[in-house]
Amino acid sequence: MITISKAEPTDLKVRLNLGYVWLISSVSAMGGLLFGWDWVVIGGAKPFFQRYFQLTSEAQIGWANSCALIGCLVGALGAGALSDKFGRKKLLIVSAFLFVVTSIGNALASTFFIFVVWRILGGAAIGLASNLSPMYIAEVAPPQMRGRLVSINQLMIVIGVLAAQVVNWSLVRNLPAGAPDEFIRNSWFGQMGWRWMFGLTAIPATLFFLGMFLIPESPRWLAKNGRADSAKTVLNKIGGEHYAGAAVAEINSTLAKEEIQRVRFADLLDPKMRKVLMLGVVLAVFQQWCGINTIFNYAEEIFKAAGYDISTVLKNIAWTGSVNLAFTFVALGTVDRLGRRPLMLFGAAGLAVIYAILGICFHAQMTGQPLLLLVLSAIACYSLSLAPVTWVVISEIFPNRIRGAAMAIAVTALWLACFLLTYTFPILNKKLGADGTFWLYAVICVAGFIYIFAKLPETKNKSLEQIERELVD
Repeated sequence: MITISKAEPTDLKVRLNLGYVWLISSVSAMGGLLFGWDWVVIGGAKPFFQRYFQLTSEAQIGWANSCALIGCLVGALGAGALSDKFGRKKLLIVSAFLFVVTSIGNALASTFFIFVVWRILGGAAIGLASNLSPMYIAEVAPPQMRGRLVSINQLMIVIGVLAAQVVNWSLVRNLPAGAPDEFIRNSWFGQMGWRWMFGLTAIPATLFFLGMFLIPESPRWLAKNGRADSAKTVLNKIGGEHYAGAAVAEINSTLAKEEIQRVRFADLLDPKMRKVLMLGVVLAVFQQWCGINTIFNYAEEIFKAAGYDISTVLKNIAWTGSVNLAFTFVALGTVDRLGRRPLMLFGAAGLAVIYAILGICFHAQMTGQPLLLLVLSAIACYSLSLAPVTWVVISEIFPNRIRGAAMAIAVTALWLACFLLTYTFPILNKKLGADGTFWLYAVICVAGFIYIFAKLPETKNKSLEQIERELVD
């Protein structure tokens, strides 16, 4: 165990302005809420816009669900250099604005092409928010609270997911059971219902946009860009003068003078940095390739294969969101107590077992409640472990001076992995069947468990600068 001196901000628990810390973290985490809402809303809208736009092939359906990921990739990749130059706060404001306009644009789309354009732009907002919200929180959070505070971002993602699912279900809950495709396409549900699903996203997006003007810039970004006095002002509000002085001194100790105010992606190729970057990239990719997002994006196919009609599918989707939320609260209370590494190992092992059993059930052509319970168990396992903890780890392992660029690489890898997962699921499902597809995800989870066991160190209760010294120096 590493002893932390009294001079370090990590030890100054009694001086923390907890209300202020939670407030600025929660406002920033609104980016997570919009990320979750905008990402999952398509799952409920899909049965209706798919019929409206008359999408028939697996490629068209896969493109409709995955096109936003092109924007995610662009947004995540651009977030690193842009946020290092202009600041975390300004880029989060841009993200919020994009959420507002693209939700309205999708709601008014008259052709599939226009729909795709707005989804890609909305994906850029997701890419920015998914990169910047956890990074901002990690940079303002006191070390002993960082796991919980960064996990707020995942909690907000889950709240956004659940809100979108509840809205989707409430808009179409009166759809007659067993309604034929032609009826669905020409009814209010097929013509207007799915538009409301997208359009209502503008309400939380507007709140996020306004709230971002009320929070300060990241103190670590300020210090890295030669504005130590401004950084000390923000840190003083968080923990008092002694906390601020110690924190700024520790931040400055990790910054080389020649690196102030500039970021080079080439710095990531330094042998010391490559090891940490590879860890972040692999964990980000694994969080997606573990397969859970197929349940959120292709719930209709999965639950239909389990014997449910569309109306019941949407109700089951709301159940998945409720379980997701409940177990994210569990993660919030355990990530700083149990640590990152044990939770990540539990998630990988748990999902491998559940997917193996799920594949057996599909292979035996089982239907109904057993499959629903297995899906809910997978979501519970993921929500308790890989979902929040991956974001915590990749927001804290990178050095101060290149955090923006490194986060951009890791999050871009995450969205590229998500694109491949989302695009290939309909194809894999057709070629391998539901059983073979989930068995494939089980194998990936086993590989992820082995990598985490071998490579992931514990980072709880350590300052960002302390983690940097241990992983890089």
